[in-house]
Amino acid sequence: MTQNELKALVGQAALKYVVPGEIVGVGTGSTVNFFIDALATMKDQIKGAVSSSEASTLRLQALGIPVFDSNAVERLSVYIDGADEIDHQGHMVKGGGAALTREKIVAAQSQQFVCIADESKLVNALGAFPLPVEVIPMATARLVRQFAAMGASAAVRMHDGRPLVTDNGQHILDVRGLTITDPVAFENQVSQWPGVVTVGVFALQKAQVCLLGTAQGVKTLAF
Repeated sequence: MTQNELKALVGQAALKYVVPGEIVGVGTGSTVNFFIDALATMKDQIKGAVSSSEASTLRLQALGIPVFDSNAVERLSVYIDGADEIDHQGHMVKGGGAALTREKIVAAQSQQFVCIADESKLVNALGAFPLPVEVIPMATARLVRQFAAMGASAAVRMHDGRPLVTDNGQHILDVRGLTITDPVAFENQVSQWPGVVTVGVFALQKAQVCLLGTAQGVKTLAF
């Protein structure tokens, strides 16, 4: 199967984790877009969604699914999102779509994180995918130096010749050259650096379930 067919497969499989009558947390990205399309087939069975990005909000609303402000929702039973990498313990690297801060917020208010991904995203150690870090622009140069001191190289993500601006009005550093052997410690460390808004390691808000699209069908990993 093609990568898009695998994404469609896991997007459909994720529907069984959606609790009828409740509000579902919805992530961001190409795999999640397939889930949103599948969710539209049962939109009359749910109250709506809390979205992690403006892009997902527009897609949900276009399909007739109400979108709630996260501040108006005390708790979500499930958050469904993709990953750029996921290890065998459920730790992830996320933020390839620049929505990592809002993704982490929605994940934190959810009882369960269900990751949907194709099998290429499963890794033994995080770090091969450039790590996204959302930063306050005035701290960029110093944070680049801090990552260099770790033996990594960080660069501002560009879009149309200018620094990409997130939904929160900040910039993204993409960090290369990392091997993250202790994701919890790494997330805690980098999150404390002044100027870091969010680091794209999801270890404290890790996945409890991963629906992995493979040539043999959907494989369910539980952590």
